Amino acid sequence: MTATHAFTIRPATPHDERALLDLTDRLADFDVPAWRTARQIAEADHEILREALHHPASERLVVVAEDAGGHPLGCLLATTRTDYFTGAPHAHVEVLAVAERAQGRGIARALMAEAEAWARARRYSSITLNVFERNARARGLYEHLGYAPETIKYAKQLPEPNHP
Repeated sequence: MTATHAFTIRPATPHDERALLDLTDRLADFDVPAWRTARQIAEADHEILREALHHPASERLVVVAEDAGGHPLGCLLATTRTDYFTGAPHAHVEVLAVAERAQGRGIARALMAEAEAWARARRYSSITLNVFERNARARGLYEHLGYAPETIKYAKQLPEPNHP
């Protein structure tokens, strides 16, 4: 994997679970839409991360960035998906989280580079991700790395149906 003077990126293991779940709690640290809760977002991320940690598969990449003392600074989960329009496989970043204390050190950039290398090794022609519209910090990072919006998902909350 990747090493710098400040941190190392290595494959994550089930032993990393607690620390990585704690990191992903930050993924809802922005003005979430009214119909979502930070807890919902965290629980969904926890579920997919647990699945990837405990059931490793070649179509997934789970890596952790850690400091020299072995303390997790960030994590990334990428999976293989099928492109809706072409049917071709591509990489998709499911989770990218960096500890608040480690922001601004190039960890997110290094984790994304790891995902891109993983995708290139599989001969995928693209890598995608989802980001909440209100998450300006994450959107800025992705745009800086060359990612651009493709489709926009709209949501409307419907009133509870009447029960007889």
